[in-house]
Amino acid sequence: MEKIAIFPGSFDPITLGHYDIIKRSIPLFDKIVVAIGVNAEKKYMFSLEERKRFIEESFADEPSISVVTYEGLTIDLCKKMKAKFILRGLRNPADFEFEKAIAHTNRRLSKIETVFLLTAANTSYISSSIVRDVLRNGGEYQMLVPDAVRIK
Repeated sequence: MEKIAIFPGSFDPITLGHYDIIKRSIPLFDKIVVAIGVNAEKKYMFSLEERKRFIEESFADEPSISVVTYEGLTIDLCKKMKAKFILRGLRNPADFEFEKAIAHTNRRLSKIETVFLLTAANTSYISSSIVRDVLRNGGEYQMLVPDAVRIK
């Protein structure tokens, strides 16, 4: 049976932290599905199409990586995609506490395991919200995101 992991998030935009987690997880899974969640309540800086394109271009040379969009529960997407794992990155203790509660809930509602990877020290400070703030204020964002994320 294939080991398939879902890496869910809003990826508004994908950061080098996300990129690092995905790259480091390639040897662990047969397939990794980067799943862009759609939340009608949330205002995004980048359109769904832009976010999807950023990720697809970042991993164009990685056949085990695919990108989908979804609404609803991540565990429902996992069942649909036959994924037994949810992949999450942890930057700090606050991330762990938040993610732990979600992982316990997902495990209670399904048989899906959550796999946590610690972010690399050189990307642990990066978040999508920081990148958006840098972008809004005309700052140098390029060292925070993969090359595919370029704003004209």
